[in-house]
Amino acid sequence: MKTPAVIFGRLPLTVIFALILSGCAIQPASNTQPAAAASTPVEPAFVPKPAPNPPPTQTWPVTTTAEPPGSRDNPAIIPVIQPRTDARHQSFVAIAQKGDIDVLFMGDSITDFWRSRGKEVWDHYYGGLKTANFGISADRTQNVLWRLQNGEGQGFSPKVVVLMIGTNNTGIQSRSPQAFPSPWRNTNAETIAGVTAVVAELRKDFPAAKILLLSIFPRGDDALAMQQIPEINKGIAKLDDQKHVFYLDITKKFLGLDGQINPDYFQLADRLHPTPAGYVVWAEAMKDTLAKLLK
Repeated sequence: MKTPAVIFGRLPLTVIFALILSGCAIQPASNTQPAAAASTPVEPAFVPKPAPNPPPTQTWPVTTTAEPPGSRDNPAIIPVIQPRTDARHQSFVAIAQKGDIDVLFMGDSITDFWRSRGKEVWDHYYGGLKTANFGISADRTQNVLWRLQNGEGQGFSPKVVVLMIGTNNTGIQSRSPQAFPSPWRNTNAETIAGVTAVVAELRKDFPAAKILLLSIFPRGDDALAMQQIPEINKGIAKLDDQKHVFYLDITKKFLGLDGQINPDYFQLADRLHPTPAGYVVWAEAMKDTLAKLLK
């Protein structure tokens, strides 16, 4: 057999160079396997985004990104009427003056919407009771304080007050920057103080009533609010004395296995307000406790 050197020796140089450049030159035998091709990095399907407004230095031991830039008077405990709600307020005062109310529902839009999205559920569970719904959309603790002190807390003596307030005190401020120059609403401590003030006002206005204090419901529209709500609920749970105030936390009933809100129970448009199915969950969750308190 002729060696490669002999073969190459009888070929023109141009042919030899062409063979080399085209990869046809004879390679020495080797047992070494070809190197594997470099793998392309795989991007994860989901990369968690950092929470908006990273938390500044904490002045009290809670996790929140809603710290104010400095000390201030707590707006959550300063009574004030919500703009453009006077007509609703006056209609509630008229109901209060008529009296004959056994169960009073007090709160914001989540309570307010028993009249619309939750109406059939309301009629089923509470149609046979003497009830009043004093919920006003977008209300905060300071607004409920004002309403109670200006006629909605006088003129009748309910047996039970169902209170769920505070969600609008949490989270990122989404309203006009001209009216609200800061991007946050209230801190955890401020909101807890606000709910505490509302409970104290209810105790003053209705000393014979039992107060069913509900946890602030979870929400899927505001990551900051979802940071705050569990901490606030821990704080307001301490108001439960099993004599006049009874705290009920039904958070888990609204969550899926992933810990996020169950989409069956919240409006997809805002991920905040319950669907009719969500109102059923609410009514069922407090049915036994409410019946007990009404005795």
